[in-house]
Amino acid sequence: MPTQPEIWLRGPLPGIPALLQPAAHALLQAREDLKTALAQFPDEHLWDRPAGVASVGFHLQHIAGVQDRMLTYARGESLSEAQFADLKGEGQPTTGQATVAELMTRLSTQTDRTVAQLAQTDPANLPDFRTVGRAALPSTVGGLLFHAAEHTMRHVGQCLVTAKAVMSAEWQEK
Repeated sequence: MPTQPEIWLRGPLPGIPALLQPAAHALLQAREDLKTALAQFPDEHLWDRPAGVASVGFHLQHIAGVQDRMLTYARGESLSEAQFADLKGEGQPTTGQATVAELMTRLSTQTDRTVAQLAQTDPANLPDFRTVGRAALPSTVGGLLFHAAEHTMRHVGQCLVTAKAVMSAEWQEK
């Protein structure tokens, strides 16, 4: 049982503009939920894909990657070659991303960067036009920042279900 209410019920986050509080709350809740749920998750099952779904490792990589990419677009920048390489490598163990602890550290660091960018965002700039990807699809600063949060939460849900399925299968074998 949680000892505290969810983050959005703990009050406003200092330094975050009011319009961006929901995004910051969602990002921090995602990190907290993953940390709790995966505290005992075994590294040897990080890349398991029960019923062909994406692995826990993929979700952890993807969450950090999406946040990084959405921040880049929100700043009006293009993705770097390193970001494209990270995107291509999602779903596979790589150096520094092969254990739950390593992936959670990466995700936590990226979440801190994302929340810091939210804190530095002028709410007046939320409707500013931005493009996404090589196809230059239309979006806004606000759309990108909120997508970082909602996409994070979508993958947290999938990750938690996958982790339960993997652990359930592991327990059934014993």
